[in-house]
Amino acid sequence: MKSELRLTDTNAASDSKGRTWGLEGGLFWWLIGGVGAGIIVFFVLLVVLDWSLAAAFVVALVPLLICLAYIFALRQGKPPGYDRDCFEYLMTGRGFGPQAGHNFNHPLYES
Repeated sequence: MKSELRLTDTNAASDSKGRTWGLEGGLFWWLIGGVGAGIIVFFVLLVVLDWSLAAAFVVALVPLLICLAYIFALRQGKPPGYDRDCFEYLMTGRGFGPQAGHNFNHPLYES
């Protein structure tokens, strides 16, 4: 019977989604979407609604700034699911832990 331990290099630590334009994984699609939404808003305001060039440009920056804020505040360099956890915390509050300052009205709880 052979009792040698066979070791195999799996490169498990090298799994990466890559980088594009310095952004991790597919985050550049969010940037492309923000630029696209900004262009659409700009031309709708400028051509259809006949706004001034400066006003249309300033309003068109809003979708791009929102996408950039989302990318750099909630996704870039953060663990997977961090953005969903932040939104869930904002919508529902804390998770399974007790709420700070909670008033327990239970017969077994004495303050």
